[in-house]
Amino acid sequence: MKIIDAHAHIFPAKIAEKAVQSISDFYSGAEMTHIGSSEELIKSGDVIGVDKYLVFSTATTVHQVESINSFIIEQTEKYEQFIGLGTMFIGYKNFESELRRLKENGINGIKLHPDFQKFNFDSEELYSLYDALVSLNMFVLTHAGDYRYEYSNPRRIAKIAEAFPSLDIIAAHFGGWSQWDIAIDCLNLPNVYFDTSSTLGFDGDQYAKRAFDVFDNSHIFFGTDFPMWDHKKELENIQRLGLSDETFEKVMYKNFCNFYKKYDNKEL
Repeated sequence: MKIIDAHAHIFPAKIAEKAVQSISDFYSGAEMTHIGSSEELIKSGDVIGVDKYLVFSTATTVHQVESINSFIIEQTEKYEQFIGLGTMFIGYKNFESELRRLKENGINGIKLHPDFQKFNFDSEELYSLYDALVSLNMFVLTHAGDYRYEYSNPRRIAKIAEAFPSLDIIAAHFGGWSQWDIAIDCLNLPNVYFDTSSTLGFDGDQYAKRAFDVFDNSHIFFGTDFPMWDHKKELENIQRLGLSDETFEKVMYKNFCNFYKKYDNKEL
């Protein structure tokens, strides 16, 4: 069986430890299982036989956008297993040319983390960015939900999904980490997709089972949230749900493969 990890963070080796510590601090001292380097990602994924990884890193200022995007482009060229996502930040003025640079280098979407980046996912300042993504046939993956903040509240994601019906949005963490009831209520939309990351590890089994009942199962992708979680453990977590063989195979590989064909014709 093939496996795609549709949610993995990577960082340049020289800042990987510091970046992972920042993630730990953000989640109140959560224990990280790995250093967030490309080499560590592949090493962890090899244990369960991961074929491809959707990789990204998050800019926390406008000044980091271009350097992080260059890093992601470089890593996707270096590692054939990697499918890259760029980053963007509110107020970055050259977003159209930067999106074109990403697209020209085989990067077909961006990752936003509104809670890290401290802006609302439905801010009107981002509307021109979302328009540009649609025009360039690109998608957005966003962190979704956090009881401590309102930046990525699932209702904000639903608002953008409805305002931009041609924009595909992957709402991470089953659509609403720690706000799963809200996600269930508002995110069952045709252009919203989900990954399984940072749900089962947060005692989200009950929610995940509800999500499989409510959401279109072809819109759900396996993801680990590496380096926060280990591939072997995350595989065990999703196996624990007792999905049918057909659904399991779709979530682990086929769903993302079919989704990505809209953006790139190359075989995954």
